[in-house]
Amino acid sequence: MKTFKITLVLAVLCLTFNFSQAQNQLYTVHLDNVKPSMIGEYEKIAKEFNEACKKYNPETSWLTTTTSDFKFMYVTPMENFTELDKNPYNDMAKEMGDAYGEIFQRFNKCYDSHSDYVIRLIDNLSYMPDGLSQTQEGQNYRDYVYIYFTPENGAKVREGMKAVKAMFANKGSKSHYRVYRSGFGNAENYYLVAISSKDEIDSAHRNKANDELLGPERFVTFDKVMKYASRMEEYAGAIRPDLSYAHKKN
Repeated sequence: MKTFKITLVLAVLCLTFNFSQAQNQLYTVHLDNVKPSMIGEYEKIAKEFNEACKKYNPETSWLTTTTSDFKFMYVTPMENFTELDKNPYNDMAKEMGDAYGEIFQRFNKCYDSHSDYVIRLIDNLSYMPDGLSQTQEGQNYRDYVYIYFTPENGAKVREGMKAVKAMFANKGSKSHYRVYRSGFGNAENYYLVAISSKDEIDSAHRNKANDELLGPERFVTFDKVMKYASRMEEYAGAIRPDLSYAHKKN
């Protein structure tokens, strides 16, 4: 989970580009594309690193989520882009000595690629009438829907997603969701819709109940997004509290 660095010039450019959405929370994401054959070993090392962080208490935090295609994502809130030039693990690395580097040497055998990028939570596209939150007690299962779009269709997709939220609100839907927007470090433009539930069965029941509530007219509203999307991808996932970490203030 190496912290990546971006020059101040690029950070300022990105900040300027996203100024209109400045009220929405930014997150850095470290993504590991883990080999299926190395899942067990990877989780063993990740738990060791997590325990080391609890011991040395680096000044950072992250929420860990996994997906059905063997991705592990470490999501860290950030205030601004200048934070990307900081390494919160410096003191920890010095205290651990060679053991710190050895952990990442072992990590590197578990995946062929990994990357870092920025996403932004979009408050006014998310539908959480009980309060906006990444986590909900007892609901660690996730459905992730990626909606990709080309630059020319960005505004139309956004308007379509506003219409979807309005439909959910007007119908009093119990199916709540959060929407994230791709940012710096992403190769493509997309919105990520994250839906929480207890497990796969609970997710299916919620989806069925929501479809019945919204009725046949939902297709017309959903089409306001679908006809401008370049493609869509859906994955099951889960929040992993055992691999998440939060700095403890003294």
